[in-house]
Amino acid sequence: MSLDLFNLWAQMGMFAKGIVFVMVIMSVYSLTIVFTKLVQLKRSERETRKFAPQFSRAIQEENLDQAISLAEKNKKSHVSRVLGEALAEVKPLLRDRATITAADINSAERAVERQMLIVLSEFKRGLGVLGTVGSTAPFVGLLGTVVGVITAFQGIAASGSGGIGAVSAGIAEALVETALGLVVAIPAVWFYNYLTGRIEYFNVEMDNSSSELVDYFIKKTAA
Repeated sequence: MSLDLFNLWAQMGMFAKGIVFVMVIMSVYSLTIVFTKLVQLKRSERETRKFAPQFSRAIQEENLDQAISLAEKNKKSHVSRVLGEALAEVKPLLRDRATITAADINSAERAVERQMLIVLSEFKRGLGVLGTVGSTAPFVGLLGTVVGVITAFQGIAASGSGGIGAVSAGIAEALVETALGLVVAIPAVWFYNYLTGRIEYFNVEMDNSSSELVDYFIKKTAA
């Protein structure tokens, strides 16, 4: 037994075709977001791997000019963007470290927090769509199924004939929409959870890196 999708499509009514069209749009939109986010996160992760050891070495050698230069060159790295804000906040004072006060460090911390919120907001942009698609696509498909079943039984009532043969084609057409809704929803939910986990890991990286930099400033101020 084979499923002839083209034949089912030809037999579908306008409402059923509209449901399919809506779910195709949902699928294309969600997969576009997934592809864009995967590229964005991969690019940021790759640049961070290159940036982090160089920046750490510059800090250990107390070469803050080089650290600032590295942060300015690696703008696609999430860690670089956050650390760059902290350095930019105290940049005018770096040549005379003795003038760095607790207020200056607090200002750098606030700059880090602001930049972290901006970066996280950019990473999370579009995830709401994935969550919406994952939660609503099955119901959209179920709506098409319910309408298809109603239409099938209305056809039986109009023709006056019953039996499984009379409703099997209509039921099959209706259930295809439920299956399509699940096909759209399952990848959206999977990728939503995966991307959320990756972004949370990036958040931990940014938090740890910024804390280490602030600790460095605090030690230099106390020295």
